[in-house]
Amino acid sequence: MAGNEGVLPASARKEGSLLSKERIIAKPGFNRWLVPPAALAIHLCIGMAYGFSVFWLPLSMAVGINAPVACGPEMGFFARITSASCDWNISELQWMYTLFFVLLGCSAAIWGGWLERVGPRKAGFVAALCWCGGLLISALGVHLHQIWMLWLGSGVIGGIGLGLGYISPVSTLIKWFPDRRGMATGMAIMGFGGGALIGSPLADILMRHFATPTSVGVKETFLVMAALYLVFMMAGAFGYRVPPTGWKPKGWTPPPASTNAMITRGHVHVKKVWGIPQFWLVWGVLCLNVSAGIGVLGLASPMLQEMFGGRLIGVDAGFRELTGEQLSAIAAIAAGFVGMLSLANIIGRFFWASMSDKFGRKMTYSIFFVLGIALYAMAPTLGNAGSIALFVAAFCVILSMYGGGFATVPAYLADLFGTQHVGAIHGRLLTAWATAGILGPFVIGYMREYQLGLGMPPSQVYNTTMYILAGMLVLGLICNLLVRPVNPKHFMTDDELAHEKQLAHEKVDESGKSLVSAEEMDRIGGGGNPVVIGLAWAAVGLPLLWGMWVTLQKAMILFS
Repeated sequence: MAGNEGVLPASARKEGSLLSKERIIAKPGFNRWLVPPAALAIHLCIGMAYGFSVFWLPLSMAVGINAPVACGPEMGFFARITSASCDWNISELQWMYTLFFVLLGCSAAIWGGWLERVGPRKAGFVAALCWCGGLLISALGVHLHQIWMLWLGSGVIGGIGLGLGYISPVSTLIKWFPDRRGMATGMAIMGFGGGALIGSPLADILMRHFATPTSVGVKETFLVMAALYLVFMMAGAFGYRVPPTGWKPKGWTPPPASTNAMITRGHVHVKKVWGIPQFWLVWGVLCLNVSAGIGVLGLASPMLQEMFGGRLIGVDAGFRELTGEQLSAIAAIAAGFVGMLSLANIIGRFFWASMSDKFGRKMTYSIFFVLGIALYAMAPTLGNAGSIALFVAAFCVILSMYGGGFATVPAYLADLFGTQHVGAIHGRLLTAWATAGILGPFVIGYMREYQLGLGMPPSQVYNTTMYILAGMLVLGLICNLLVRPVNPKHFMTDDELAHEKQLAHEKVDESGKSLVSAEEMDRIGGGGNPVVIGLAWAAVGLPLLWGMWVTLQKAMILFS
């Protein structure tokens, strides 16, 4: 009998360990609106990756405390990264930011298929251990003053946690909300954009609290945040539930296939997507949209200061002509600009993803590209004209579409390739993000330095860059317009699909049909205790609202 255990029907299998997928198949009485806050609990924690720049300045003075202690010119690379007697450069610390997003894309691509089989709870559990464990290693790195430990801890191990945590809810949310795919994924991925809004001010408060004459307070901040994030991420992981095979919202009927040819009824195996043209077209769509947005986001503060200079404070003077006091004043305004962009990024994730349920994914991306091309092309004119309000508004719209692109793409993939392996396919697509994380900052940063080196005034150095970014969006638009429905030859057969469902530990028979009765299906997805649902949403909603309020207060400097 022992040799036949692997082929027992699903009804005869035990539920397995606490982390097994069998344990999280929803039972009657479970409300689907408990899944988005579980996803948000994880995304709001790992989203702090966007806000890690709050640590750069304190860490660059970890030895000197009040001023950086420079390393000797004779010190080589390996001597610098192992020295405990001199401070790190911010450029060295920024490698953590690059590692975050490269490892995010790579880990999501490598382990996406594993996630589909073991379920979101185990993936979320591992993500929590990696992200929080990475912070602990980083804290030790700060204590010993070894920057390689920060690269390894938060950059590599934390980056793996980012990838697993980011894709953990995607497939699950799409299956729970087949009627509103865009809105569902938009809610979760909004959390990733919002993580920095909570984490950055929290980290600032903690560093100020723990700072002493002999410590900048970063080590203790890492330890506290690791503990807080572990609690939230574990709560999210154990809050995940997956719907039984064949479940759909009560009273909802899928629209006929003829009404939207872009939404398939078939399912593509993740192993096949590398050879399907639509995958690479969507890869190009995401890469080009993100490259343009992330390049601007990384240099938003100096861009506003250099383009407008003294006009930000009512002084008719260029950036290089300002006094130290005036430079401090416009730096505060630029910080407000960055805050506005962060809010636009978050709101855009939910707004545009929800709108894609009405417009369709392809049309939504076409709007992103057409509107983005126009706004990037107009940016130099707005800068030269001194129209600060219109310039800020234009870039808020641009950043809303940057965030909207992230939130809309999982639903785009589900429409094209089906839902069986959408989480794994999304994981492979995130290699486009890893590429964009290098391409976007390189293009805008290199062009800025090159033009400054030619002696061009700071107010003019971004003009060519804006036109280059508009050109990238033109390429993205072409990729999007070329997307067509996937050829049926790429879809799994009924037998292959049934086999995949069994491998994914779904409650199905050998033919892939659900073993859950229709009566039980009707009692899943709605109902539940409204108090529990309200508390779950409050647990993630209140911190997010606090972060948005703090950011909005900073952004109001723009209008004061």
